[in-house]
Amino acid sequence: VQLQASGGGLVQAGGSLRVSCAASGVLVSRYALGWFRQAPGKEREFVAGVNRSSGTTKYADSVKGRFTISRDNAKNTVSLQMNSLRPEDTAVYYCAADWVISSAPVAVSASQYDYWGQGTQVTVSS
Repeated sequence: VQLQASGGGLVQAGGSLRVSCAASGVLVSRYALGWFRQAPGKEREFVAGVNRSSGTTKYADSVKGRFTISRDNAKNTVSLQMNSLRPEDTAVYYCAADWVISSAPVAVSASQYDYWGQGTQVTVSS
């Protein structure tokens, strides 16, 4: 099982980036999917998630209205569109997959997730 993240980079405050995660060895349609981030010296924190079946999404308060998570089961991918970026969004972003029953809500705890991508750096300059 592999989750390959891509799309990070350097952007000025107010700009946009899109990070994506391609899965192999696992069908993302069977998983809830999430994005987490970890800044230097801080714990990994939940950013956004989408549940397995209905497409219901959940966001951290700090990114609500700015970030959008989406899944494409046909392409076996999950993406995070990040708009109006701020310097405090600077972190390594990780995608993750959580095997759940179809109706389960999105988990915000990293310990709930079964598979993780390698992370992609997002840096927002002021």
